[in-house]
Amino acid sequence: MATPIDDDRCGESMVHQDAVADCLPGQLDEAVVESLSESFKALADPTRIRILHNLSKRELCVCDLAEVLGMTQSAVSHQLRYLRALRIVKSRREGNTIYYTCDDAHIAGLLQMGIDHATHVEEDKENTHGSRS
Repeated sequence: MATPIDDDRCGESMVHQDAVADCLPGQLDEAVVESLSESFKALADPTRIRILHNLSKRELCVCDLAEVLGMTQSAVSHQLRYLRALRIVKSRREGNTIYYTCDDAHIAGLLQMGIDHATHVEEDKENTHGSRS
């Protein structure tokens, strides 16, 4: 009896040399793979997603973000330090207040594509479950 994992394997052990030859040139540099992995890790956290979503709308200080997210300033600040270290957000000081905003249009674009995808998936789930009724 085949298990689901067996369905992902080749039916016969034969390498398709033309397919391999098409893919071998232009393999990603290890540094690029690591950097991309770190970017996706940043987007893999629900709190950071919420922070970035709000910062993609406008510049906000820690107090504002904490209020919007219903979190402590300390927790928000911790996440902002992580995002700033990855150069995903940037800050500017105005008097005693530090304002944050998205610093990477690519990450903002990935976030929006992810939101669009998740929204689409959720709508499909609702439509599928709704059609069974």
